Amino acid sequence: MHIDKDLVAASATPLVLGILADGESYGYAIVRRVNELSGGHMQWTDGMLYPLLHRLERLGFVEATWGVSDVGRRRKHYALTPAGHEALAERRAQWQVVADALQQVWKDMGDAQPPRAVAEGWA
Repeated sequence: MHIDKDLVAASATPLVLGILADGESYGYAIVRRVNELSGGHMQWTDGMLYPLLHRLERLGFVEATWGVSDVGRRRKHYALTPAGHEALAERRAQWQVVADALQQVWKDMGDAQPPRAVAEGWA
């Protein structure tokens, strides 16, 4: 299944904030976690993730520190700030409203009768 890029973009910030709410992480691990959470349907790239992380850092929602991996390689770790926790709570509330509205629309669609075929010559 293809996920429309507008939907991927809209969900990117709450996904990253939510992932970082579980603890600090680094770029590749965030990309891998998004892939896991989406069942492989959302294949993020570095080119999509790092501009988002830098924007979240500029906004004060995340802070970055340099660390060393198990194999001695330097990598940047990202952690949620108190402002990031507040932003996550706000985004969560916003997404809940959207999800509830969509559920209602889809429920109503399921209850509705399918449209009748238009008689020939009446279309």
